[in-house]
Amino acid sequence: MSQARPEIRLGGPGPRAMGEKVRPKNSRITLLRMWAYLRRQSKALVSVIVLVALATAFNLAEPYLVGVAIDRYIQIGDLSGLAQIVMLMISIAVVYALVVWLYTRLMIRISQYTVRNLRTDLFAKIQTLPLRFFDRRPHGELMSYLTNDVENISLVLAENVTTFLSSIMIIVGMVTIMLLINVPLALVSIIVLPLTAYFTGYVARRTRQGFREQQDALSVLNGQIEETITGGKVIRAFGREQATIADFEMKNVRLREAAIYAQTYGGFMGPGANLIYNFGFVLIAAAGGWFALNGHATIGVIATFLTYTQQLRRPLNDLSNMFNSIQSGLAGAERVFTIQDEPTEIENAADAIPLEHADGGVTFDDVSFGYRPDVPTLKHVTLDVRPGQMIALVGPTGAGKTTIINLLSRFYDVDSGSICLDGHDIRQIDKHDLRRRLGIVLQDTFLFSENVMENIRYGRLNATDDEVIAAAKIANADHFIRRLPHGYHEMLSERAENLSQGQRQLLAIARAVLADPSILILDEATSSVDTRTEIHVQGAMRRLMNGRTSFVIAHRLSTIRKADVILFIRHGEVMERGTHAELLAQRGFYYQLYVSQFKAASA
Repeated sequence: MSQARPEIRLGGPGPRAMGEKVRPKNSRITLLRMWAYLRRQSKALVSVIVLVALATAFNLAEPYLVGVAIDRYIQIGDLSGLAQIVMLMISIAVVYALVVWLYTRLMIRISQYTVRNLRTDLFAKIQTLPLRFFDRRPHGELMSYLTNDVENISLVLAENVTTFLSSIMIIVGMVTIMLLINVPLALVSIIVLPLTAYFTGYVARRTRQGFREQQDALSVLNGQIEETITGGKVIRAFGREQATIADFEMKNVRLREAAIYAQTYGGFMGPGANLIYNFGFVLIAAAGGWFALNGHATIGVIATFLTYTQQLRRPLNDLSNMFNSIQSGLAGAERVFTIQDEPTEIENAADAIPLEHADGGVTFDDVSFGYRPDVPTLKHVTLDVRPGQMIALVGPTGAGKTTIINLLSRFYDVDSGSICLDGHDIRQIDKHDLRRRLGIVLQDTFLFSENVMENIRYGRLNATDDEVIAAAKIANADHFIRRLPHGYHEMLSERAENLSQGQRQLLAIARAVLADPSILILDEATSSVDTRTEIHVQGAMRRLMNGRTSFVIAHRLSTIRKADVILFIRHGEVMERGTHAELLAQRGFYYQLYVSQFKAASA
């Protein structure tokens, strides 16, 4: 692989590089886990197996009846008996077609129910994964699990399970019937089976890895597609179109190489199996002729064996042709189960206590934390917040301000020390109750592709329309909402691109107002609104924060002058604390930051 420039990525890091070796998981375990889903449809599966067995019996009856017709009726010219056996064969063919239609339709239903359960479980699992998981995976890769991988499983179940069962039953049935009719000729006929099994195993060892790498390369490609669509404005703003295209081409080449490797070996399966089959057919024809000349077999028996041998080609070809999709499906199932095996988000303690109400007293007692074990983000942070106080967190980017909020929200757990709410360690509080007591407005506002009313109602799902409108008025969002073409029923586009950043932030503030939390968390909540709007929002925020504990992350120090306590955080440590006046009097870090902002504003 050439030494190319670093990959241009708009999101988190993707999966391992294509050149890195992946050790395939145990296919037996994967099949057993798939069976755990399939057995939920056990009654329908039993019906499918019975119908496949019945269809196999009808399929095997026809060659046998051909031999009977030759020996008993054609050789002696019994046209009446021949007509009867022909009618019997026609009836069998009609019933066979009906049975095949029935089990195919039933298997499609089984596969769709199974895949629905698998997709639902995977989606539900994603909702429980910790933020660490999403920090290291782009969204497009996760979409690939839910779409490409699950779709591969669906195709295998719908199209290959019954074919596999039918092929195995036909092979076993043919071998049994041939042994019952003529043992020596049967032994000659089945020589192709071990040859086919060895050939299939040989190719399998070389294709399974290829198909897994193909799926991984596809997920990487999907990740970039999703990121470039989302970050289209950034790409154009910096003139990186050609670089992005080149990066895409590099990933596309990786996918091409992986697909060529996997499908070349997989494509060798069909021609190789045909070669083995043709060898067996010639061998049977020669042996059958010798047996007939020596009186060890009748012409009808030879015709039956040749017909069976000809029919044997179909199940052998089916087994070889479905090999590619089975390998791809197993690779997809392995990837899906890999996600399902990921550790879930922090669980509630066994004796977790419910939290119906919170006064808002928060204590950080010697808290240390790092997103990586070897890189501490917070170091021995101690803080005592009384109910109703406003705490402002200031400091340079990357100092650990947002980490304090993440720990309080219990998106992560502390490495050492403790965080208490009203005297209770938050690790002993039901995390859902804890988060219901928090109202969070982030700098990066996320709104859903729903109407304005429902986006605000997300703060409290049982709120009435009047309560939603009242919250919007408090957040100073009502005036712009009513100017929208459909007012509160205006549908928002994906990521609310039909609103300005400031309008999106006002809706997020309204959502927090509606939630009526005990503790407010404002992470640069007014950073994207204009000065005039900020004045109104600050007034609304003051009314909302009255009587509530508030944590405010701010870079503009003019917005936090009235905070009860201001913490200046640097390199994960609380360097200074006090009121605005006290910190200015200290003439330390906060003073320097304030003076620099004042000079910049004056300039």
